[in-house]
Formats: sequence, C-alpha cells, structure tokens
Amino acid sequence: MSIQFKSSLILGVCLLSPSWVFAAVKEYHLNIDEKTINLTGKAVKKISVNGQFPAPLLEFEEGDDAVIHVHNQLKKQNTSVHWHGLLLPGLMDGVPGFNGFNEIQPDGSFTYKFKVRQSGTYWYHAHSKGQEQDGLYGALVIYPKGKQPITAHESTQRDYVVMLSDFHESSSEQIMANLKKSAEYYQNQRETAKDVLQQIKHEGLKSTWKDRSMWNQMRMLKTDLSDVTGYTFLVNGKTPEQNWTGLFKPNEKVRLRFVNAAAMSFFDVRIPNLKMTVVSADGQPVKPVPVDEFRIGAAETYDVIVQPKAAHYQIEAESIDRSGFAIGTLHDETQPQHAGIHMPEARPRALLTMEDMGHGSMSSTDHSKMNHDAMPNIDRSKMNHQAVALDHAAHHSVAKNNKPKPEPSVMGWTNASTPVGDKALQYSDLKSLQAQPDTREPTQDLVIHLGGTMERYLWTMNGKKFSEAEPLKVKYGERIRLKFVNDSMMAHPMHLHGMFMQLENGQASSEMPNKHTVIVPPGKTVTALLTANELGEWAIHCHLLYHMSAGMMNKLIVANVANSSAQPIQPAANTAEASHAHH
Repeated sequence: MSIQFKSSLILGVCLLSPSWVFAAVKEYHLNIDEKTINLTGKAVKKISVNGQFPAPLLEFEEGDDAVIHVHNQLKKQNTSVHWHGLLLPGLMDGVPGFNGFNEIQPDGSFTYKFKVRQSGTYWYHAHSKGQEQDGLYGALVIYPKGKQPITAHESTQRDYVVMLSDFHESSSEQIMANLKKSAEYYQNQRETAKDVLQQIKHEGLKSTWKDRSMWNQMRMLKTDLSDVTGYTFLVNGKTPEQNWTGLFKPNEKVRLRFVNAAAMSFFDVRIPNLKMTVVSADGQPVKPVPVDEFRIGAAETYDVIVQPKAAHYQIEAESIDRSGFAIGTLHDETQPQHAGIHMPEARPRALLTMEDMGHGSMSSTDHSKMNHDAMPNIDRSKMNHQAVALDHAAHHSVAKNNKPKPEPSVMGWTNASTPVGDKALQYSDLKSLQAQPDTREPTQDLVIHLGGTMERYLWTMNGKKFSEAEPLKVKYGERIRLKFVNDSMMAHPMHLHGMFMQLENGQASSEMPNKHTVIVPPGKTVTALLTANELGEWAIHCHLLYHMSAGMMNKLIVANVANSSAQPIQPAANTAEASHAHH
C-alpha cells in the first residue's frame, strides 16, 4: 500500500529514569473529504483521506509519541477517528460521547496525541454514523522498537498489509434505511427446490418435512449468514480485477498482515498450495500455528508468515455467505508477469441449523417435543425467542469464579467446507507468545446477552439498545470475566476498546491469547478475562457496523473506587510503555 502523508520526525528528550531516553515524535495530517470513485462501473461519492480511498497506511515504532492531526473537510458531516486496538488515554480513543470526546465539526480539526505503547498490526476507522463503510478506514502498523520490520519470531524480507473490506455502491445511510424497512431486504440467497430435493435424498422425506415445518413456523432462513449483500470485496482497496500484488524473491519469507476492515463481512482466507504460519492475533504475538486457512471476523487482524516456493500464488478471502471473494496475488519478481487472477469457484455455503439455536443436532432432535408455543414471536432469520435464549443461557451458565469450558470449535462454527486434510485455524489453537502477567481468578462474571428484534432491526445487549442501557461499571485493577451469551442466530464480533481481553480458549491462564475482538458464534457462549487497568469510559460493541448502529453497544466504565485494595497488573510484555501514566 502506498503511504501519502505530511509527516515530521522530531527528536524529543524525556526523563523517564536516571538515564536519558530519546523518543521520536511521529506526526501525520489526515484530511477527510469526499471523492468520486468508480470500482464497479458506477461512479459514486465516498469518503477519502488525503485523497485516497481507502485511507493511507500509518506506520509507527513502539515508543513513538504519536501526533495525528485530523482535519474534517466534509461539507455536512461531523466525523471522528478511532485507533482500533491501541492502548491510549480515553480522550484519544476517538468515540463521540465517551471520555469527553466530541465529534469533529465540518471545517474543524482535532489533534490526537498518545504514546505508542505496543507493536503489531492494527487499523483505524471512523466512529461516526456509517463513515467506516463509506471509506474512512485504514491500516496502522507498529514495528517493535529497533526491529523494523523484523518479526518477534524470525526475520522476513518482505512485509505487506493485506486489508480486506466490503465495498457497496449504496451509501451506508441508504443501507441502514433499507434494513429498517425490512431486515430481509438483502436476502437473495434463499434455498431453492433443488436444495429441498437434496435434503430429502440425504435425510429422507419425514425428517425433511419436520425440518421445513420447524423453520417455516419460526419464519427463519437457514441461509441468513449476512445482513447485507451486493458487496464487492477488496484487497487494499483493489477489486479482484485490479489485482493487488505483493512481490517477493525466491526463498524469501514474507509477512502478511491481514486486517478485516469490512463493515459486515467475515472471510475464510487461504492461499492455495502455500502453507501459512499464524504468528499474531489482533496485533499480539502468538506461538506459531501452521494452517491452510483461517476465518477472520470483522475488526480482527492476523499476521502470517509464508515462504513461497513457486512463482505465483493467489490470496483468496471468501465471504462466509459465499457471495464473493477478495483476491490478491503474491508473485516472484524475477519471473515474467503473470496472466492475472483466476476467480475460484464458490465453496459450499453453510446452512444454519437448530444446533446454532441451542436446540442440539437436528438429526437427533424430536421436533414434536420442542416448545413451539414458547416461540410465537420469532419472525425473522436471526433471533431466538426469549424463552429459548434464557434456556440456552442457563445451559451455559458459569458459577462465580469457576472456569467455563470453552465452546468446541468456536471459530469454525459454519466452516464445513475446509477440504479434508487441511488445517483451519481454531481459537483453541492460539497461545500467547509471552506469559500473561495476570493469572488471577476473576472476582465477578459480567454477563452480556446479545440479541434483539428484527421487526424494526434493533440489536441489543442485555435486552437494551445503547441509548437505553445503563453503563457497565468495574473497579480499576479488578479482574473480571466477560461472558458473551449469543441469543441470536448471527455471529457477533464483539470488540472492547482500550484494553485487551484474554480469551478463555482451553489454554492455561498464562497462555491465553490477548484479543480486542472475539467472534461469538450463533447460539454460543464465549468468555474472556479482563484486567481493568485502563481508567476511563470504553466502548464495547458488536463490530458489524449496522448491528452497532442499531443498538448493540454499551459503555464499560473503569473507575477508581474509594478504599479499593485492587492493584492493576500491567499489560503483556510487548507493550513498551507498560508504566505509561494514565490520563
């Protein structure tokens, strides 16, 4: 990706200890405006940053003092920028209405200033209306101090960002208006008569009849994996036909920094005939995991190391609803130019099952014993009735201070199309590279139910949309368990601002991976431990843009409490400024 920015490098001197330490000031100017672009044959207005769509890559080194001037040149829209996954003072997090931060008015500016306290692959995006969908998003890479761009594991000769996103010709405002008209506005991949005949062939007429009767009674669609369709999927802002290409020389090791900057899309990522080794999740180093593919939810990042042997490879990121691909290539620069991309055939799409609703396998369930009367109001494809949700929550309930068992295969909840013999990454594969500094047992479980009603396209946390919800409150230094209970039939990538969670994935407490975003599959419960060591008001929300906009968001307040004996444990070892003063 090209880098276009106005920057200056100033050496400042600061006294952190008896010895003098030099800190670099890395400065950017970001000019937010509108631009007419044409990616699909139709000219449309989108948001640009410094004239680019999407926004330019920002690069820092661990320990830098970041100074980022954001200038709003939009004529009629307020704006904001959130630094996704970064540890920083609350005011600098960039979420309107949190920590006293206000949106940047037209013709206004705001300067973000913070110490860069970590390294890894992150990104930045708007936190105002639907501007993230409309183009205000970009990658952000922080190199380890003095090691640019060497990885924590091994040297790499090439280092590329591979940013995935979903482009729509409609504006985010129009998409949201359409969803409000009908939650099924974009559902154009319904099952056909052929699908029904296939089910009869495999399951028999009686079983198929029961299954169809159940889905019809609930008025739900098995194929409803995505709220919005009609996307063109991009790699670093380029369509498959434009073919983003990363070059290498024979036997070079290449680091690929995958960022899912999509508004609403999950991707299954693979590079046919080339093994990938996952070395980082959400910017945080993990013990190497060789894989053939991985699923990346909206807002997640994964770094992989590859060592190409052939002259040409194709990067294929397929949306989980199988509606399209983001395509890029890796090419040996010593070889003749390749003919171009090959559009892969879509793999079999997944279908939702009663198991996704917490009912267990359809093949072993007697539908006649299911409580149909308890579900009279289920009228769309993603929502369980409250009675089902409560029953499911009780089934997964965890006694205070008792560790829950991780959901099996929580990452690949519908990824049944992985070829036999290939390895797909699971959350349970992830182990933190450095030992976690805080292995205390939590003092409380903070239960967060994810649900809503599709009749008016509202999404909720604990039964309330953001505008009606009471903030969640925890003590500074407290160790808590976040328990996400998905009472719906859509996966939700749940993102916490300002801090990292340690995902309870079956690993020892010292090896649990740090995550800022965790996928909570349909009808499942996912838990993560949190040391509340950052004072302030932090957003916690679903990172599917229209779910957040429709209410699936809350405020987590970390505050000092009088007479509290809780002492904060500092972040993981890869944060250079672990003792950085809190603002």
